[in-house]
Amino acid sequence: MGHLRREIRFLLNGEDVRLETVGAQDTLLDFLRISKRLTGTKEGCAEGDCGACTVLVGRLAEGSVQYETVNACIRFLASLDGCHVVTIEHLRGADGGLHPVQQAMVDAHGSQCGFCTPGIVMSLYALWMETPAPSDAQIETALQGNLCRCTGYEPIFKAARAAAASGDPAADPLALERADVAAWLEALNDGRRVEVCKGEDRAILPASLADLSKVLAEHPDATIVAGATDVGLWVTKLMKPITPAVFIGHLSELREIKRSGSALKIGASVSYSEAEAALRAAFPHLENYWRRIAGWQVRNMGTIGGNIANGSPIGDVPPVFIALGAKLQLRSAEGSRMLPLEDYFVAYGKQDLRAGEFVEAVELPLVQAGVHHAAYKVSKRRDEDITAVAVGLSVAVSEGRIAQARIAFGGMAATPKRAAKAEAALVGQPFAAESFEAAALAVGEDFQPLSDWRATAQYRSLVAANLLRRFWAEQGAGEIAKLEGV
Repeated sequence: MGHLRREIRFLLNGEDVRLETVGAQDTLLDFLRISKRLTGTKEGCAEGDCGACTVLVGRLAEGSVQYETVNACIRFLASLDGCHVVTIEHLRGADGGLHPVQQAMVDAHGSQCGFCTPGIVMSLYALWMETPAPSDAQIETALQGNLCRCTGYEPIFKAARAAAASGDPAADPLALERADVAAWLEALNDGRRVEVCKGEDRAILPASLADLSKVLAEHPDATIVAGATDVGLWVTKLMKPITPAVFIGHLSELREIKRSGSALKIGASVSYSEAEAALRAAFPHLENYWRRIAGWQVRNMGTIGGNIANGSPIGDVPPVFIALGAKLQLRSAEGSRMLPLEDYFVAYGKQDLRAGEFVEAVELPLVQAGVHHAAYKVSKRRDEDITAVAVGLSVAVSEGRIAQARIAFGGMAATPKRAAKAEAALVGQPFAAESFEAAALAVGEDFQPLSDWRATAQYRSLVAANLLRRFWAEQGAGEIAKLEGV
């Protein structure tokens, strides 16, 4: 069985860890706290919301180790093969004392009850290494996924600013160790399929994309796990078995981003964070929307393909991608096929996915001249909250008239869905306020939303109409001024 390995191998701080008895449902948080007694990492919510369990996970990318903040409570142990896990216990200053970020938190009185403090320190540490002198906006982004009920955040912000003047990231022990860690991780990467289990709870890590097709042909009912930001909650909250689980986050073939002359192609295991720069360059209107998706830790873990594949009616990605005319590349041992993204969602909990098939990539046609785009998300909390209503809009204008309209909503139906009647109210009409008012009235005929704890049906209907009015208010004045030569 030279092609198969029966153990998970990774680095934990400075320790080489090799585990044969690992279940698909075993979390990194439980391993740290129970098995290793590294209790600085806390369990708060067990669903990736509060950030108390934040650690760093480093992985090889283009010969270097890239570290990201992640939520240990929903990060499965099996997914760490070939990675470097860094916990709060590994932080230290150049003299072996407190790290500059830790010292800044002490000096600024950034901790009160202290429960959330280790996770906050780890988020600020990751920011400090990446951006030593951050702006307030960058600090806010880094702390999106860390909830603190005590401080009001102001002393934490002071600590983040003070840490910038308290040490050189290039002299940080983790930076000095990076080349050795990269060599260590490279040595762990043997290119073999990995299969481990704990009793009947089984985890499989395919060796390649072709091997993934074979695994799914053998186990068509397996749970595919990419970032686990959704599947993690199946385990921690629903107590739902996921075995056998096939982990795909390590497959480099699914982490590629390619831009051709006419399209942007994003692999299914590309995270929100990894996709951000390419999406911002190709579709500038997504910049603010993208930063409204969850918090920093979840954007580092969650994947584009996973958000699409699970078929949630409130997923953040599908509405804006449908509006852009996205196509989905699906693959199995039988071959590949392309499918318009909007056709992938059949009904609630049902997608056009055949046995043994998986999402390989999503392809987005690049923006054409004369097309107006927007993406809006409405939620109870601005940061790190689940969508109540989301919409993507792409409206093509030619000689003052609307030639084409693609409007897709999330949170309004059992699946992400286009607003056909609102689109029809626009096409062929003048690019004018009256046309968008007609579309706002027509969108009420497109959907019969449900009421839940995020929003009532009436609220969702009103918001959907108002988002069409908002699109005109933001896009229309500039276009009219251009047409009139102002």
